[in-house]
Amino acid sequence: MEIRVNPTRMELLRLKKRLKVAVRGHKLLKDKFDELMKNFMKLVEEERRLRQAVEAVLAEALQGFMMARAVMSRDSLEGAIARPKVKAEISAATKTVMGIEVPAFTLKEPEYRGGIYPYGFAQTSGELDQAIRDLSRSLKELIQLAEVEKTVELLAAEIERTRRRVNALEYVMIPQLEEAIKRITMKLDENERGNLTRLMKIKDMVREKQT
Repeated sequence: MEIRVNPTRMELLRLKKRLKVAVRGHKLLKDKFDELMKNFMKLVEEERRLRQAVEAVLAEALQGFMMARAVMSRDSLEGAIARPKVKAEISAATKTVMGIEVPAFTLKEPEYRGGIYPYGFAQTSGELDQAIRDLSRSLKELIQLAEVEKTVELLAAEIERTRRRVNALEYVMIPQLEEAIKRITMKLDENERGNLTRLMKIKDMVREKQT
C-alpha cells in the first residue's frame, strides 16, 4: 500500500525526516535483534547443559529408588520417605536482560541438622540413601533450569516481536517512504519544467509583440 501525499516541498521535507527516523530506528532494532539472538543462543546452550545434568541425576535417583524397591517392601519404602526431613525455600524476584524482565529464583540452602535422611538406617537400604542424595544434589540445578527455561521463553517472544518490527521497517515502511519521496521529487521536477516552459513561451510572446 503506497503512502498518499500532496506533492509539495513541505511534504517532501516531512517525508525525508520520517525516512531518516525510520532508517535510524531500523538500525537500532536490528542491533537489538542481533544482541537478543546472541544472548538467546547462550541461554539455549546453558539450558541444554542444565537439562542434561538434571536428567542424568534424576535418572540415577530413579534407578536408586527402583533398586531400593527391589529389596524393600512397598510399605517400608513409602513410610521411609513419607515425612521429608529437610525443607527447601525458594525466593522469586525479577532481573532485567536486554530491557526484558525475567525471573530470578534463589534457593535458600537448607539446614541439614542430623543429615538429609528422614528415616533410620535399620530398615532401609543403601540404594535408597543414594537416591535421596541424588535428589538433594539435583535441587539447585532444577531451580536454575526453571529460571533459564522461562528466560529463554521470554527472550524468544521478544525476538519475534523485534523481528516483526525490523521486517516492517525494512520491507514496508522504508520502501514506501522512499517511493513517496521519489514520486514527489519527480512531480516537483515536472512542475518546475512546466513553469520554465511557460516562462520561456511568455518571454517569446513578449519579444514578438516588441517586434
